[in-house]
Amino acid sequence: MTTDSGGRKATIKDVAREAGVSPTTVSHALNDRGQVDPQTRARVEQAARSLGYRPNRHAQRLRTHEAHMIVLLSSMPFAVAGGPSRLGFMMEIAAVAAAAALDRGLALVLAPPKESGRMPIETLEVDGALVIEPSAGDANLQDLQRRGLPVVTIGKPYGNPGDLPHVDIHSGHTTQLLLEHLQAQGARRVAMILGAQARNSYVESRAAYERFAAAQGQAPLLVQADEALGEAAGQAAAAALLAAHPDIDALCVPVDAFAVGAVRALHAAGRRIPQDVMVVTRYDGIRARTCEPPLTAVDLHLDEVARQAIDLLFAHLRGEDAPREVAGPIAQLVVRASSARLG
Repeated sequence: MTTDSGGRKATIKDVAREAGVSPTTVSHALNDRGQVDPQTRARVEQAARSLGYRPNRHAQRLRTHEAHMIVLLSSMPFAVAGGPSRLGFMMEIAAVAAAAALDRGLALVLAPPKESGRMPIETLEVDGALVIEPSAGDANLQDLQRRGLPVVTIGKPYGNPGDLPHVDIHSGHTTQLLLEHLQAQGARRVAMILGAQARNSYVESRAAYERFAAAQGQAPLLVQADEALGEAAGQAAAAALLAAHPDIDALCVPVDAFAVGAVRALHAAGRRIPQDVMVVTRYDGIRARTCEPPLTAVDLHLDEVARQAIDLLFAHLRGEDAPREVAGPIAQLVVRASSARLG
């Protein structure tokens, strides 16, 4: 859709003003409803063309109770997004999002992450989508945009392509919380393990870690791991860090699958947790709680994040003048045995 000189999309009110008629007349003329004389119809159509206006079909379907399906997607593989028994970050969001969507007369479909050549949504007739922490070049996200479907991302999209509407989950601040906790517990040599994929959360986490290391006068010790390999990738990354830098006394591992793998590497190396090396992660999910020892993590308040995302998507489905960014709730640290050195 063409936008005006200020970058704003033309609305039905703009067309009505241009054609000198009411918005109701515009709607009737463009959707072939009601009694509109041919000259008025032609004037409305010309105004719509000149402004680059196209009717919001998704909003129309909402008004006529035809819009009924949205999809929840994550470009993270199940090795990261699912967790044990596939109960993880994605599933926690799905549970709340499904209930919030149903309150608005929408059904939520959960599409599996893309782990083959086929995109999971290519055969789905959906009205909109929630995408969890999309990576650069996310094929499903690109397909949704090509189809002109309203999309809201949970977490900032990488590089903020097209200024997609999103709920900001404050990845940089969350990482800072973890690092400051490690410092308060006496850590002096902190390393980080991040995913190798291009995600905004990794960009923010890395920047927060590099600032922290610089303030500590420490060279950054950072290893990237492949999400598709899950816990095994975290174990290999931690083993490599410990071999190269045996004086490491803390690991900040935002991806919980990698954090569990890091714990295995420490056990294999005979290093005590937290006495020798502390471990912290971002997502306070089943992996963090059932790890031995249980992992210090962060409560991201995903129930509220999911509701915010559904509200934002619903507003865009209706064609409302909705914000592009909604600030998610501020995360809270959950301290557990993996880093509790001091009282």
